[in-house]
Amino acid sequence: MTSLEFQSSRGSTFHSGLKQTQQNCPLATIPISPTSRSSQQQHAFIATAKQHLFQNVQPSFFAEIELLILTLCTGMQDAISFPDYHCFASNQTGNTVLLSTALILPSLDSAAFSTTNTAISLCLFLAGAYSTGQISHLVGPRRRLWLILCNALQTLLVTVAAALQYIHGAQPHSLALLAFASGSQVVQSRSLRMTEISTAMATAAWVDLVIDSRLMALREGNRPRNRRLAFLVALVAGTLLGAGIYRTAGSAVAIFVSAGGKAVVTGMFFFNEAEREKQQEAV
Repeated sequence: MTSLEFQSSRGSTFHSGLKQTQQNCPLATIPISPTSRSSQQQHAFIATAKQHLFQNVQPSFFAEIELLILTLCTGMQDAISFPDYHCFASNQTGNTVLLSTALILPSLDSAAFSTTNTAISLCLFLAGAYSTGQISHLVGPRRRLWLILCNALQTLLVTVAAALQYIHGAQPHSLALLAFASGSQVVQSRSLRMTEISTAMATAAWVDLVIDSRLMALREGNRPRNRRLAFLVALVAGTLLGAGIYRTAGSAVAIFVSAGGKAVVTGMFFFNEAEREKQQEAV
């Protein structure tokens, strides 16, 4: 047998053996079942969703809209908290002044404001800010899942406060829930690196707005000025809206509307633009 004939014989034997193996192994020719394909698609969807939820949220115009909606909600809450509780749920500058005044002029307690409610609001606000801030350091302050869960918890607290207000009237536990949610919300706004929209405190925004060297620059872009101005407009609008609802439908309804606004923002966080990978590595 020549060398060529030997190689041809080996090749023929190999192909016949491979064909026989395929015939003896039916699994090699069975197509992927619809169930297996569905399982693969399900795993791919879960992996994509997990990646999406664990991305960092990019500070953007969309995030500005979210913070302005939260500012509107804050205005509504403070509009009802002072007439009902004689203190503020989120404006802790005012509460600090009231508490300090009560130390020197205790006779003003109950007549002009409530020292007890003011102390409750300040303490719970700080508790909400502390817990949110410390957890943010561990999980990532702009992690999408964290922002969603944090805002969902705030929405739940405000909703419960509205229900308690509706059933029992103005009670300290409702104020405590509102103050805790407000403290958490302010920390959340700072996590998005847009400090011009604090969602609560207006004093710094007023000052920074009027001292801006490019305050009147209309042709050139001035994003910080625009953010501060939009924040102040949203806060005033929310306060007016809350006062109007308070007068016509009661404080509980105003708080419910505020909770609805926060629920909308919770859903919006699913659609925020994500930071690029290099930016996330630098955080």
